[in-house]
Amino acid sequence: MSHVSISRNGRGDAARREAMIVATIGAIEAAGSLEVTVADIAARAGVSPALVHHYFGTKDDLLIAAMRHLLQGFRAGVTSRLRQAESPRQRVSAIIEASFDPSQFVSEAIAAWLVFYLYARRSAEAARLLRLYFRRLETNLVSALAPLLGMPRAHGVAAAAGAMIDGVWLRQALTPLTAPDGATAIAMVERYIEAEMGVK
Repeated sequence: MSHVSISRNGRGDAARREAMIVATIGAIEAAGSLEVTVADIAARAGVSPALVHHYFGTKDDLLIAAMRHLLQGFRAGVTSRLRQAESPRQRVSAIIEASFDPSQFVSEAIAAWLVFYLYARRSAEAARLLRLYFRRLETNLVSALAPLLGMPRAHGVAAAAGAMIDGVWLRQALTPLTAPDGATAIAMVERYIEAEMGVK
């Protein structure tokens, strides 16, 4: 009986943490900055500020948890698509598609990432998470592109494709009245890859 009770509490804790993280991302989008309070976040999550502090400690801890949440979603999308890819070219497409997954390339997440980029200028942990994301994206692209282009060119094309992906996110963040269009973004990056491969 005690084991079942602990398991249920664990699921309840996870659900509450998830609700607070989602509320944090929504609060950042609404404010357009990090000028949100724990009270704002708690109200959105339907909990008390004390409970937010209980689960996350400081506001900075909560912001880092929100960044990790978004990165984990991105990584899960990449991993799932790569498992289904049967060739290097399909692996390239899998990474590009995951970068604009409909569950990720949405207004709230886009707005939050713009703010997190600025947050990384004053938070060592946020900066580390961003570096980790950049490195994983480029490593995945290089691994997929190397059999198609050779290793020297794969590095350059991967870096450029990664910059294009991040640029699309940044442009979307700065034009919030325009609905995110993942399909168009995917097609644009794919055209670049095709051009580098010499496909007409």
